[in-house]
Amino acid sequence: MSNLLTRILEKVRVTYVQEMQDNGCRQPYLTAERLCRETLHIEGDALAQIIDEDPTLLAARAGDLIENPDERDNPAVGLIICRNIMAAALDGLLTVAVENEWLDVDENGNVLVDADELGEHSTPVPAVDYSRSARALENAGKAGVSSLTQLFQAAESEYSRLLENEVHDAYQLALKTSSDFSVFAPDDIAPLVAENPLLLGLRPDDLVDPDLFDGDPPAGIIISSHLTHMLLQQLLELASERGALARDSSGHLITPDESEARPQLH
Repeated sequence: MSNLLTRILEKVRVTYVQEMQDNGCRQPYLTAERLCRETLHIEGDALAQIIDEDPTLLAARAGDLIENPDERDNPAVGLIICRNIMAAALDGLLTVAVENEWLDVDENGNVLVDADELGEHSTPVPAVDYSRSARALENAGKAGVSSLTQLFQAAESEYSRLLENEVHDAYQLALKTSSDFSVFAPDDIAPLVAENPLLLGLRPDDLVDPDLFDGDPPAGIIISSHLTHMLLQQLLELASERGALARDSSGHLITPDESEARPQLH
């Protein structure tokens, strides 16, 4: 687990125990839920650091964890990961409650919560705008080439080489090259997120085949799909500049199959 996340969760645990002792050990579930909601709405820059330390978080899926109806159908990557962290933290606090005999468990090990606590209104989760990042602006001003830029430049170089001999297959070559240079492994995606936390603001946007992952793609795959789409568009622009692809009267690129102009991950 990320060292930063470990420290955050330990602070939440200590606060939980103290609050329960201060309030006479009442409402163990609601107290735990409130603390998770109030303290674990992690900002983009901190979340990017946590992901860099623990790339496995990129396997998180939205599931039924997104409560805001405006976000549920197309949630940001950062929100998906943050809500998974909150859910895991809540489970941890309930374990603490059981250990301190503030809550009981049934014969199957399920935590028993008083119906009165479940019936009360939950504390709203503060909104985090993952499309904003101070670190991304700071990194943009630094000298040197980012890892993502290096990746795209390598893809462009390979595409240019292939295009010299197979200009008639410009579109298919662009599809193949963008696929070949796609980044899927969490360990490869995490450093890109660390450099540019704005990637946490990306959303599914129908870029992933709905038949995959039961229509609930992991956070890392959502990022991969966008990077693949961005790279494809960049390669197609390069092909146009080289005269390998024409444009229509509106200035749009003419591709062999317009339905493939916005690729999905398969």
